[in-house]
Amino acid sequence: MSLQDKIRPIFKAPALSCDCHFHVFGSAEQYPYDDSDELRYTPPFAPLDAYFTLAHRLGIERYVFVQPSAYCRDNTCMIDAMDKVNAKYGPICRGIVDVDEDIPDTELERLHAIGVRGVRINVSPIKPHETGFADKLLTRIKLLDTRLSKIGWQLEFLLPGWLTSELMSTLEKLKANFTLAHMGLFLAKEGPKQPGFLQLIDLLQNGNGRCWVKFSGVYRISTAADFADAAPMAQALIEAAPDRIIWGSDYPHLHFTNKVDSVELFNLLRQWVPDDATLRQILVKNPQNLFGF
Repeated sequence: MSLQDKIRPIFKAPALSCDCHFHVFGSAEQYPYDDSDELRYTPPFAPLDAYFTLAHRLGIERYVFVQPSAYCRDNTCMIDAMDKVNAKYGPICRGIVDVDEDIPDTELERLHAIGVRGVRINVSPIKPHETGFADKLLTRIKLLDTRLSKIGWQLEFLLPGWLTSELMSTLEKLKANFTLAHMGLFLAKEGPKQPGFLQLIDLLQNGNGRCWVKFSGVYRISTAADFADAAPMAQALIEAAPDRIIWGSDYPHLHFTNKVDSVELFNLLRQWVPDDATLRQILVKNPQNLFGF
């Protein structure tokens, strides 16, 4: 019996719940990945059927595919998976792609018809601090923000915490909705009073209402047993803006596979959100508002 079978869900997701952050990986022969020195991990074989086995067990009924870094800006594997879902179940999925800033309008229209609703700004979560690096991202961010705000798409940021903090003044001015994956990747050991995290709380409470935060990838920020050090941060975010929190499994967890279990991560949400109304807000209402289900 696998670990996945031993750990059982402690609750069933409400009807129309959404997993807002997961990846699929096909065979390397069919979907070759970037094999340069910048590859962060060796992609696993994690096909759509394997993910759906998990999703159905948890009660998830809506889905947001996210383009993984291993495929760079070749979104073929993800788009093929979305096509399969659309053909079998109807329009119950959305997608976040990685594309060039000058992508033709006709291609944006094609992707929109499939269900794509956003573009990734993707920086390695473990990238060490680099003076001036934030400035290198500004042109891409501003060009995409101008284009995406006009078509109702969002920007999805995966950034190490120090970079999230350095870009905060830019995030405050965005015209498009934007999401911060993995709680902005502020390290849980530094607690909810760390300066960058306090900036995020302030943005949620006093900003322009376009910032959304994903409860995902907690193992990327936590060092404590049972991820206990992340609970105060999750609770601070819920208190600040329960209407702009979404949840994602981050399946298949990539190089963390041997350290975490998908059901264990799902159960964390029930521990962080004991009341049913807020739980339904995070799993159903917020994704519906953000992604237009």
